[in-house]
Amino acid sequence: EITLRARQIVGFDDHQHLSISGRFALVEGRLCAGGGIVLPGAYHRRVSGGPAPVENLFFADGKVTRDRRARRNGHSGRVVWFTGLSASGKSTLAIELERQLFNAGRQVYFLDGDNLRHGLCAGLGFSATDRTENIRRAAEAAKLFADAGIICLAAFISPLRADRDRARSLLEPGKFIEVHVATPVEVCRQRDPKGLYARADRGEIKEFTGVTAPYEPPEKPEIVLHPERESVDACVTRLLEFLAEQDNGSFSI
Repeated sequence: EITLRARQIVGFDDHQHLSISGRFALVEGRLCAGGGIVLPGAYHRRVSGGPAPVENLFFADGKVTRDRRARRNGHSGRVVWFTGLSASGKSTLAIELERQLFNAGRQVYFLDGDNLRHGLCAGLGFSATDRTENIRRAAEAAKLFADAGIICLAAFISPLRADRDRARSLLEPGKFIEVHVATPVEVCRQRDPKGLYARADRGEIKEFTGVTAPYEPPEKPEIVLHPERESVDACVTRLLEFLAEQDNGSFSI
């Protein structure tokens, strides 16, 4: 382990928190002279993406590691992110998956978009800026669950790819599973359990995804589900089979 001191400001991340920008190379001329990873340290951290940049904040690392949590739980923490139109069936699938995983003894928690808007995201509207902030907060909360060794099932419309990609970047590779609940908008309109599509058509709701605001489908999701063609049980079975392939089969139930 070595300490490097730079003459200029250098941007980097703790490898434990963001591995992609937690690696470095030492270059002399055109030759690569060495490289390594950035270990945890008391670095000055400038947090962006929130209401305002904050200086002089430091991470407080506990003495219970992710590996120890994984060994006790029998599985590692991760985020299963359900994205799709309103009324596509995201929450229905996540709730049933949570039930089955919990009954099998897994540490699991369901994180719902509407629920967060009653508390953590209260006060945010549905403008493009507020939606991005809503997903940022949700992603940070989901990351904390995963860091605690819990399987976090996050159900959010999350219409923009950039917001979902940002959520993915918070976790290590393989720990973010994007599930596209690809129910067509025509089917969602027919379901409309909350009457939101009807209200959007009447102009009572502005910036409503699928009506007056865009939805960008995932380009490379880990799983694509079609609840309009498959039963809830069939969709959940597919999710469980996918999870069973992770962590050497520790998700098998």
